[in-house]
Amino acid sequence: MFETKVRLLMMPPEQSVPFYIESIGYNPFQETVIRRDGYPFHHWLQTVSGEGKIIIEGSAFSLPPNHGIMLPPNVPHQYYCLGDSWSTYYLIIDGPQISPFMSILDIQFFTVYSWPEGTEPENLIGEMLESSLLSQDVTGLDNSIDVYRFLVKLKKHGTAVNTSSTQSLAGRLQPLVQYLDIEYRNPDIGMTEMSEQLNISPRHLNSLFKKTFGYTPYQYLINLRIQKSKEMLTSEQTTPIQHIAALSGFRNASHFIATFRKLENMTPDQYRQTYVK
Repeated sequence: MFETKVRLLMMPPEQSVPFYIESIGYNPFQETVIRRDGYPFHHWLQTVSGEGKIIIEGSAFSLPPNHGIMLPPNVPHQYYCLGDSWSTYYLIIDGPQISPFMSILDIQFFTVYSWPEGTEPENLIGEMLESSLLSQDVTGLDNSIDVYRFLVKLKKHGTAVNTSSTQSLAGRLQPLVQYLDIEYRNPDIGMTEMSEQLNISPRHLNSLFKKTFGYTPYQYLINLRIQKSKEMLTSEQTTPIQHIAALSGFRNASHFIATFRKLENMTPDQYRQTYVK
């Protein structure tokens, strides 16, 4: 157990990996946090001792010891201590395969998970934090393995506390997630094509997807295209930007550049110059 506050901001991986840790930490005296715009990455929050409460879009969830919750990107939330003190672990993760892999494991957003005392999830974040502090790995591979291990252990030992109708939604949406991972290059994909994959109406799909992942299917597709473009920008260093745009599913380079700048706060050229050694 750590005695003081620890926050480790990880370096971006030097090569393409399916998952990565953006930051990880321990807070012995968790303060009140209010994020009106949410957090830009997938965010796991876990109670070590004491108890906290988290409010997400008007719904409140309690987090006693051996309880945690996964938040999707960019969803407004706030959390605060109940009682005298509240200590927490947190894990901020992302990567092009995070959403598909969580869908396969049926790990839900907006769902509190608990696990028996003494099982692996209890101290897993602490072990990952210690390992990350000592690691000399610059490839991002160990980092990616840690994320995979965490999600699998959560699936193995975790039990959904607030069972709701959303528990099986990720499984229902998996065929669409797999379809988009293959067909993202097609610029003609819209809500009609996506809803046809599940035999439901576009309106129903939009509602299910947002309830499960916290964002719309179209937002997911755009994020997926940007992730794929980032992989190509670093692995195909001589490929022109306009070709990267087409290969990522954008109709033209100007739309690609504008979208990339909005999501990454830099242009594709700047990203390539920053991350290509």
